[in-house]
Amino acid sequence: MVRVASNGVRAACLGLAVAVAGLAAQAQVRVGAVQVDGNQRIPDSTIVSLLGIQPGASATDGQINDGLQRIMGSGLFETADVQTTGSGLVVTVVERPTINRISIEGNERITDEALLPVVTSTPRRVYSPQAAATDAAAIADAYNAAARLSATVTPKIIRRSDNRVDLIFEIGEGRPVENERISFVGNRDFSDRRLRRVIDTKQAGFLRTIIGRDTYVPERIDFDRQLLTDFYRSRGYVDFQVLNVASELSRERDATFITFNVREGQSFDVGQVSVSSEYANLNVEAYRRALRIRPGQTWSPSLIDENIARLERKALQDGFDFLRVDPRVTRNDRDLSLNVEFALVRGPRVFVERIDIEGNRTTLDRVIRRQFDTVEGDPFNPREIRNAAERIRALGFFSNADVETREGSSADQVVVDVNVEEQATGSLSFGGSFNDESGFALLIGFSERNFLGRGQSLSFNLESGTENSRSTFSFAEPAFLGRDLTFGLRLAYITSDYDNATYDTTVASISPSLSFPVSENGRLTLRYEAAREEIVDVSTDASPIIQAEEGDLFRSSLGYDYTLDLLRGGLNPNRGVRVSFGQEFAGLGGDVEYVKSSVRGVAQRDFLNEEVTLRAIFEGGTISSIGDGGTRVTDRYFLNSRQLRGFASREVGPRDTGAAEPEVLGGNNFASLRFEADFPLGLPEEYGLSGGVFADFASLWGLDDTAGVATVDDSFELRSAVGFSLYWTTPIGPLKMNFAKPIQKNDLDVEKSFDLTISTQF
Repeated sequence: MVRVASNGVRAACLGLAVAVAGLAAQAQVRVGAVQVDGNQRIPDSTIVSLLGIQPGASATDGQINDGLQRIMGSGLFETADVQTTGSGLVVTVVERPTINRISIEGNERITDEALLPVVTSTPRRVYSPQAAATDAAAIADAYNAAARLSATVTPKIIRRSDNRVDLIFEIGEGRPVENERISFVGNRDFSDRRLRRVIDTKQAGFLRTIIGRDTYVPERIDFDRQLLTDFYRSRGYVDFQVLNVASELSRERDATFITFNVREGQSFDVGQVSVSSEYANLNVEAYRRALRIRPGQTWSPSLIDENIARLERKALQDGFDFLRVDPRVTRNDRDLSLNVEFALVRGPRVFVERIDIEGNRTTLDRVIRRQFDTVEGDPFNPREIRNAAERIRALGFFSNADVETREGSSADQVVVDVNVEEQATGSLSFGGSFNDESGFALLIGFSERNFLGRGQSLSFNLESGTENSRSTFSFAEPAFLGRDLTFGLRLAYITSDYDNATYDTTVASISPSLSFPVSENGRLTLRYEAAREEIVDVSTDASPIIQAEEGDLFRSSLGYDYTLDLLRGGLNPNRGVRVSFGQEFAGLGGDVEYVKSSVRGVAQRDFLNEEVTLRAIFEGGTISSIGDGGTRVTDRYFLNSRQLRGFASREVGPRDTGAAEPEVLGGNNFASLRFEADFPLGLPEEYGLSGGVFADFASLWGLDDTAGVATVDDSFELRSAVGFSLYWTTPIGPLKMNFAKPIQKNDLDVEKSFDLTISTQF
């Protein structure tokens, strides 16, 4: 039975095949001619070519259908049809219209100039619905990047004569998506408030309509993950992880709730530190002495990297070109410490074949190349390449900078590829300001950080105030003579007309300078200054001391400044110190001779899991005249309200009480010591408010010559004040409001219980 059934099926299949073959044979037609109807712009030959069937040939129904699909697939036609006739084929088409113009409607937040570049459809080309849909999606992506996730983009066409259409993208912008709440889960040692200061994404605040960073940008989240990781790792939390980041949209799609789920782990300290070597002729003890790491320090990757770089630099100096430092870490969970062995090992003998730079349209190659300590032909050191990449990004010239390596022409050669995307580096600013010394002022400024693509900085500022005006021009070349040597040039023209002074001043100066590093965190600046100083419009009621100084003098001086900065560049994130000292020697020609010395120091420490910051600032200076001439009011010191809160600027110090209009004469010596503590107020963070308390101590004293005026007291007299500060984070900067109460004062001092300034970083 099985065999019989099989034979029956086989016979049926054979019959079906014969029938299909017969139909296929019948479906073939001989094409005598191909006629094209309906086309206006597109030639007949183009359509026949797309059909793929030439006159005189035979074609099946399948071949005709394939040709029809090719015609439609060209995107040139709205409809197409192929009919057979007794004499051949007739192809009837309706051409797609051409685009007359493209416009965008309904956009207010993003300009046409910003949106049109993402549109691929162009006028005078054939309109394609698929391309228009792709363009609409690209415009929607631009709105998503601007935190308007609810934006809609609808492409529409308006038909015109001659088979043309206007392509219109109608936009419904919707509301921006704000970060309504940013919270953290799993953090025990650091509060949500502290961690929110670490990340770049900001929570919607009191001034949400002005502040831009409180909007939701998905691409920023990855950067925030890295910022959190760097924050914790630098504080010894070697096991820290961002497990996930959840972003939830509100029902109205105008707000997000972002939650960072983290795992802190424990904070580790540095345990035992040792050095080992594979080189028999290497003095291990000398390398151990070169380390700047000690047991008990908080573990930090930057601390390890800094010491690795130190040892590798010493190896190069000692002639070990391919020495590499391998940090071998042993974990001690019992005492929460990490032992580290700096193993000096032989690295592979690989050289840098070349450094290829792409993407820089304006910036010269040499500006990027000088960020590398490595040049072609040098031994390849991956750590040096990574450091160079960080320096390139730190320039601020590029929106993106990628540095990668690949194998060169041979196995022992490496090619370094640098790909950059340039960004705007110039700015033109207009604004206003107010401070105690200049009063209200209008500001116009221009700056360029990458002048002509040479990496040079150039700036010009014009400030015109009620009490003084200032015009300054500055230029800096950061790689003078191809070295880490900064050449600077500053020109200034300053006039003053203080309400509390019986004289006016005019100072015109030019000052070239050279600055260079003298240690890892120390920098020395050498400067020269030539200035014409005038004291004019002296009132007849002024002090005899001021009257004796009236006139103009030429000053020629040479000076230096040394700065040791461990506040921002230090390895301990919770504490830091910055100290600067400088001197100026006037008398290299000119009419003025003196020695002027100044010092400034800042010490800062964070407490209570970095919620409270304690800070101490000391400033001091002294000027000593040389020869018979004394110091002038344009060279002496004055105390301002930043150095001594609770008192008006230029209203403290030696004063001629016998003059018709007693005024401060300035002093040859000053000292200012300020203690500050900053802390949160416990208010909702979106208000951007925090507080602080302070205590200031200062004095201004000493004159070379009182011109025989017995009514001048230039003795040392301490002033002090206490108060509290209110910090308010605003779009124009962190405002600082000081409320002060003088404690020690002179009856002639002018008090000032409140002042408002832009808070600065120390």
